[in-house]
Amino acid sequence: MMDEFKTVIAGELDRWHQAGKVAQFWLRDDDAIEPTGPLDRLLDISAAFAVPLTLAVIPAHTGEALADRLRREPLCSVAVHGWSHRNHAGPDEKKQELGRHRPAADVLAELKRGFDQLAALYGRQFVPMLIPPWNRIDAALVPQLTGLGYSALSVYGPEKPAALPLVNTHVDVMDWHGTRGGRDRQALAVEIVARLRFMFDHGGAMGLLTHHLVHDEAVWDFMTALFTVTADHPACRWTPVAEILRQQHAPVG
Repeated sequence: MMDEFKTVIAGELDRWHQAGKVAQFWLRDDDAIEPTGPLDRLLDISAAFAVPLTLAVIPAHTGEALADRLRREPLCSVAVHGWSHRNHAGPDEKKQELGRHRPAADVLAELKRGFDQLAALYGRQFVPMLIPPWNRIDAALVPQLTGLGYSALSVYGPEKPAALPLVNTHVDVMDWHGTRGGRDRQALAVEIVARLRFMFDHGGAMGLLTHHLVHDEAVWDFMTALFTVTADHPACRWTPVAEILRQQHAPVG
């Protein structure tokens, strides 16, 4: 299985290498609150392959304990994962914390509070990026985020025109609607290659989305396999999200 997986991923990266191109990957993991065994495992595996990691931290439920743990992780950055990850949508709606179910002023006040809290806790590890819980946010709120200090937004799926720079994730390791465990490794490889083929012509990065608190062994095995194939490939670079954002703001020409 490893050989087949490697063939699919490395085959596309070889095409990039032959064209003199380097594909940027980035890793985002959601729902961090406190130090846990699964978090340690995530930090260990990413550090072993020198893969920068962006943790989406829930401000309302976190504090000094997580900040102290992450200070020992130079490749780890932190972004704001809403405020409390509380669903305010109705029973027949998709889950959403940052929707139109409450006054916009209340939602924005929470996002400002979360920004200030994590910026104070994490200092240079903090990235002024909002990662909405469930990857959903009312579009009317987005233009107001810059006034709170945010300079970027990250959701799931292809980037679309928005009032803030978007650095999205594109491949989710979890089978949320089925086993609620890790997805099939070959299916994930096919999705990664599809994203790479789009990037080859149109640019962008390949964002991998993980959720350390609910990983099963299939997810950890997949991550090890992916990092093994990509980390040393000359046409792949696992990139800090802050660097991707700086590139988006860089002048052209």
